[in-house]
Amino acid sequence: MEYLLVFIIGVVLGAVIVLIINWFRRREAKTIAQELISQTESQKVQDLEALINRIKDSFGALSLEALSKNTGEFLKLANETLSKQTQMGEKELEGKKKLIDQALEAMKVDLQGVQNLVTNFEKDREQKFGELANQLKSTAEQTGKLQETTSQLQSALASRTVRGQWGERIAEDVLRLTGFVEGINYRKQKVLETVSTRPDYTFLLPQDLKVNMDVKFPLDNYLRYFEAESETDKKTYKDQFLKDVRKRIKEVTTRDYINPAENTVDYVIVFIPNEQVYAFINENDISILDEALKNKVILCSPFTLYAILAVIRQAVDNFNLEKTADQILSLLGAFNKQWAAFLHSLKKMGKKIEEAQEEFNALTSTRRKQLEGPLRQIEDLRKQKGIPEASSIEGETIALEGPKEVNDEQ
Repeated sequence: MEYLLVFIIGVVLGAVIVLIINWFRRREAKTIAQELISQTESQKVQDLEALINRIKDSFGALSLEALSKNTGEFLKLANETLSKQTQMGEKELEGKKKLIDQALEAMKVDLQGVQNLVTNFEKDREQKFGELANQLKSTAEQTGKLQETTSQLQSALASRTVRGQWGERIAEDVLRLTGFVEGINYRKQKVLETVSTRPDYTFLLPQDLKVNMDVKFPLDNYLRYFEAESETDKKTYKDQFLKDVRKRIKEVTTRDYINPAENTVDYVIVFIPNEQVYAFINENDISILDEALKNKVILCSPFTLYAILAVIRQAVDNFNLEKTADQILSLLGAFNKQWAAFLHSLKKMGKKIEEAQEEFNALTSTRRKQLEGPLRQIEDLRKQKGIPEASSIEGETIALEGPKEVNDEQ
């Protein structure tokens, strides 16, 4: 056992020694190889430099000889080429000069046109600016007049009486546009200052029905709303104005406006004489219109009043047309009855005319023949006796031509 262990240790040491020896040999071989490579490269560089020097010497001698032989010909050829190129350059330069002159001339014309255009544009600009200044001046004057008119209108509308007259004027304008005639299509009530619940207009409908319209409308708080400067005041006046509208809706639902006993319909029209006021109500509280319809009150502006009156006018015209058609049908019935009687009488007259015609034919044929027989005999007897054809009785001449007529007819 001990011999085996000694043997193994010896083998291991031998292997280590062999590896160390191989490593030193490899390192030495590598060093030798690097030295050989360095020597080889230096040798190659020296050989290459020697070769380059020899080539330089040979090429320099040849180049000097060739240069000395060809210098004269090269100079001669260069002079000829330079002369030709100079001549061609002069010709080309002359052509380019002409082209440049033409281009400059055209550019000069174009610049002159641009100058004229700028001059005309400047004149037109001055004219336009002058017209614009006049228009602005005119617009400023019209705006000033409009502001003055607006102020006057606002001052005038501050009075309830004036507002009522203004509303009536606009309502009458709409009535004229729709073709309504006072006394025929509507009646205008006399406005009394002490009575504010009386309708201003009453429209006449078919079958003696009527619909009333009132043009009195509260605008005080509406005007104060636009005159107010703070948002708090604006809100206060706006709410108060909407309350005034609701109050006015309740006022027109009384018997003065809706009274079936006087043949009024179940609705009353409240005229708002301004489109902006009507739009203001719709924008700020649309429930007012629903509330008005529930109370059978129709709020209308000038545009919507025109539409309502157009519908009323069409309904009245249709009713009158229907009534006239009924009268025409009744007259046609009476005419038909009289026509039947006329045809019966005409038939009877026709029969009588036929009987008279038969009697006339009998008189002109049978009776005539019976009367002409004795006349012919009398004429024959007259001729036999030699009596003259005519005799004078009290200054009148009587021609007895009866037999001749009979002979002619025969």
